[in-house]
Amino acid sequence: MNNHTKSQENTESFVKYKWEWWPLLPLYPYGQKRTLFKELIPQQVWCLEQLQGLYYVAVPVRMTVVKVNGGLMLVNPLPPTPELLEKLYLLEEAQGPVLSIVLPTASGLEHKISLPALSRSFPNAEVWICPGQWSFPLNLPLNWLGIPSGRTKIIEKDGFPHSDSCTWISLGPLDIGLGRFQEFSCFHKGSKSLLVTDALVSISQTPPDLFDLDPTPLLFHSRDRGDQPLIDDPENRQKGWLRLVLFASFLRPEKLAIPPLIDVFRYAFKPGLRTFKSHFGFFPFSWQEGWQESAKELIGKQQSTIQIAPVLERLVFPRGKGVLLSWLDKLSSLNGMRWMISAHYSAPVRFTSKQANTLKNKISTRPWAIGKGNWQFLDSLDKSLLRIGVVPKDPQSGFKD
Repeated sequence: MNNHTKSQENTESFVKYKWEWWPLLPLYPYGQKRTLFKELIPQQVWCLEQLQGLYYVAVPVRMTVVKVNGGLMLVNPLPPTPELLEKLYLLEEAQGPVLSIVLPTASGLEHKISLPALSRSFPNAEVWICPGQWSFPLNLPLNWLGIPSGRTKIIEKDGFPHSDSCTWISLGPLDIGLGRFQEFSCFHKGSKSLLVTDALVSISQTPPDLFDLDPTPLLFHSRDRGDQPLIDDPENRQKGWLRLVLFASFLRPEKLAIPPLIDVFRYAFKPGLRTFKSHFGFFPFSWQEGWQESAKELIGKQQSTIQIAPVLERLVFPRGKGVLLSWLDKLSSLNGMRWMISAHYSAPVRFTSKQANTLKNKISTRPWAIGKGNWQFLDSLDKSLLRIGVVPKDPQSGFKD
């Protein structure tokens, strides 16, 4: 392959994966996003996945596509790169047009940031959004955020998307100070699947397939010092995945220490690591003995555990446990539920009404708003936000629609 051919392929790849609005929410991999397409439930449910994160703490985020009467519904928008749109257009040819785009969460910025661009890519699709949308630092009107007001409907207020094919269940709303937390779960009757956004997750024991397209985050965090090279092998991928899971779940897990700055610089700028990809050798992390056991407790030893995302449990629901239990109670009444498809981590995973009830009972009896071990940093953050008045002591009091 000559240099001209390589240059042409690089240019084509750059265009194919381009996401030009990345400065609005500068998450890895910034302006170049690879997309993985999967069929989850034959002829019923598909998904498109991309990586997103900070400082290589990147995990998969998923847009789910479901078959509804007459065409397709998109749930939890993703950045519409040319590659993503190409995959969707091919699916439209086989299954019918995109009829609707649904943003079922009020607070998930990583989901709402791409809604304006995605809605422009499908100008004939209805747009459905969770009530109580808010933006930070300024709370702007929907049309100022690029959401097309002329074809946008509010879930529940204006009805429900494809109510003949789907049942919608609200989690919340809860007043979280800056705005509201609320998300609508969708029970897709055709596939017997529950679609959730952020509340429930199931974390696989091995790295998701998406990392085959870009293993850099795994390799970066598999190291113990900044002067170590990024070596791609199964062992390092697995090691990096467990650490990413701890980071994403607890922000600063118990077994993670921040080394002195002098040590960080000591191992930086070494030969072979003076590139942006390796962050020039800057690696401000030090993992302590026992971190593997912490990760395995979170993931599950024999099979993946369906759980409330730890960040939400400790920062959103510490004083709203009753709302969460009420939601799980409604899930346990869904007839014939077989699968859960979350916007993050593993999907689909086996999830029945009985399992929803078991999870509700487990949450009812176990300790809540934990402040020790891996939860210590989240606990201190929550208490700091309470102290300065950013979040209310009673998240349901004074809430206004």
